[in-house]
Amino acid sequence: MTAGPSNVAPVSSDELWRIFDQVKNWGRWGGDDEAGALNLLTPARVRDAAALVQDGCTVSLAADFPVQIAPDNLYPAHHMMVMAGDARKDHGVPGLETALDYIGINYHGMACSHIDALCHVFVDGRMYNDRDALDVKSTGARHNDIMVARDGIVGRGVLLDVPALRGVEWLEPDAVIEPDELLRCEEAQGVTVEEGDILMVATGRFERRAVHGPWDTQTVGLAGLSARCAPLLHERGISVLCGDGVNDPLPSATIEGWAMPLHMCCLVGMGVHLFDNLDLSGVTAACRQRGRYSFLFCASPLRVVGGTGSPVNPLAIF
Repeated sequence: MTAGPSNVAPVSSDELWRIFDQVKNWGRWGGDDEAGALNLLTPARVRDAAALVQDGCTVSLAADFPVQIAPDNLYPAHHMMVMAGDARKDHGVPGLETALDYIGINYHGMACSHIDALCHVFVDGRMYNDRDALDVKSTGARHNDIMVARDGIVGRGVLLDVPALRGVEWLEPDAVIEPDELLRCEEAQGVTVEEGDILMVATGRFERRAVHGPWDTQTVGLAGLSARCAPLLHERGISVLCGDGVNDPLPSATIEGWAMPLHMCCLVGMGVHLFDNLDLSGVTAACRQRGRYSFLFCASPLRVVGGTGSPVNPLAIF
């Protein structure tokens, strides 16, 4: 069994500011840009990613709609029937028997599979591309909202399988992934993260959850990436980062002003959209079975004008 990193010095506030300044993409695609690293998903890269489809197998990367209250889902989603088969004769359109339902969700958190828009997080009152946090009003975001992804996010998905590298079924909730592990995952899997890639880092959260049940992620913890991974992600030029947790380790760092450093470096500094709470168990199994860790990735956020993100059901296509 391969153990994870040990005796790694904690990240300081000064180091986090240096990392943040190092990875900033402000102005890279112009002063008015709101797409951030999605600019790296060029038509040529999308076309090349489509060529990765070989057997036509599709795998969902989303968890089920989280309607059950649980330690990691304190604000469950709503799913209610408006009309159902047991009342089909009493209501509805004359001549049409139908079933209707309503759904609603507070999707940011630890349970719903969702994408974070670039207006979701601020650093020192600023968001991506030096926009003012005050541009996000009570009526919605005026800049950097999820509408930048209204035509979908399509490209080469790459999975880094950290549990396999460590020789375990899943990472424990207190695990922190350092950049050297990402490099060793590439080497072990025979894949290299390249510019424009949609990167997924598996920790085995949903595999553990299936065996042990849900847990309180804020107190017990949730595995994630060290903020020291941000320069490597910036150097490789990823377009999107996805995790089966919330990408940052939990509990949140106690460093003043840096509650979730990876969120802050990616969303605010790099302009890299984040997918949180993806169920990567299916795609991990598919990659291991095929011995390849790249595939076509497709996701379509809801078109919510002013939205700070969206629930999603991304797909991996092999």
